[in-house]
Amino acid sequence: MNRDRTLSREVTATQIPSGDKTSLPAGTKVMIHQTLGGSYTVQSDFGLFRIDGKDGDAIGETVTDTTVKGATLADGAPDPEAIWAQLRYVFDPEIPVNIVDLGLVYSMDVENISVPEPGYKVQVAMTLTAPGCGMGPAIAEDAKSKILLVPGVSDADVRITWDPPWNQSMISEEGKMKLGLI
Repeated sequence: MNRDRTLSREVTATQIPSGDKTSLPAGTKVMIHQTLGGSYTVQSDFGLFRIDGKDGDAIGETVTDTTVKGATLADGAPDPEAIWAQLRYVFDPEIPVNIVDLGLVYSMDVENISVPEPGYKVQVAMTLTAPGCGMGPAIAEDAKSKILLVPGVSDADVRITWDPPWNQSMISEEGKMKLGLI
């Protein structure tokens, strides 16, 4: 597969590792490094960037439907397994393992809310592999946007915490295999 592409239109991208939003103009040459979780990690002459899946057409990729179907419980609450599945589509753009298998998600709670409208709020506490990671807000926002795709979820809050500090022992067996740690 040819990984070299030219942007067909301007896109807003997230610079890696700073997490800053920047505009990449049409005609920019990029090389695709990673296509995980519905987003693309690309390299240009200006550095590494993450391009959202909704902008995949700008690099000649097919934009896929991200709707989550049939993921509510009998009472209308979102299915927790569907939420966990969505979190498995969230990746640090520099690591080819999702945030769940990296051990970055500490908790996920679903709360029945009634203000301003009836619905369910999902609260996630997560961490990062390093406190200085500038991609933290971008990864948290990616997690939030994917959670909001689950039927029954009307709000989501993804909070980054440093307690307890992350370490490699928190990586799942599957994650360790992907990283070549076992």
